[in-house]
Amino acid sequence: MPLTDLYTITNLEQAPNQIIGTLLIDAAHPVFHGHFPGAPVLPGVVQLEMVKAVLSKALEKPFALKEMSTCKFLEVLNPAETPELTIQLQIKGEELLDVAATGRQGEKTYFKARASFLSLI
Repeated sequence: MPLTDLYTITNLEQAPNQIIGTLLIDAAHPVFHGHFPGAPVLPGVVQLEMVKAVLSKALEKPFALKEMSTCKFLEVLNPAETPELTIQLQIKGEELLDVAATGRQGEKTYFKARASFLSLI
C-alpha cells in the first residue's frame, strides 16, 4: 500500500544547520485500519520516513538512510488526537549528513533519533 498520501509537509523553516518541518497526518488513511483498528498508531518506521522527507524537501535532493545510531519512541502517536507533527532536524556535514531528529507536538516528544543520511545525487 503506497503511503504517499499518509502525510503532507505543510511548512518548512530553515536556519543554518537546522530544519523545522510541520506535517499534517491523514488520520483517515487506510493504513490505520490495520494499525490499529479503533486505536490508530502512526508506525515508527513512518515517523522515520518523515524525517527523510523533511530533509529531502528542504535540501531539494533525495537522501537515503545510511546508519541509525539511536532511536527512541517516547510516546504513542495517535493521528486522531495529534494530526500535526513538528520535526526538528539538527544537521552536520555535506554529502553525508549527521542528523539529530526530534518529533514533537506541543509539550509531547514522540521520538528522538540520530542518523546518517547520504545524498543520492
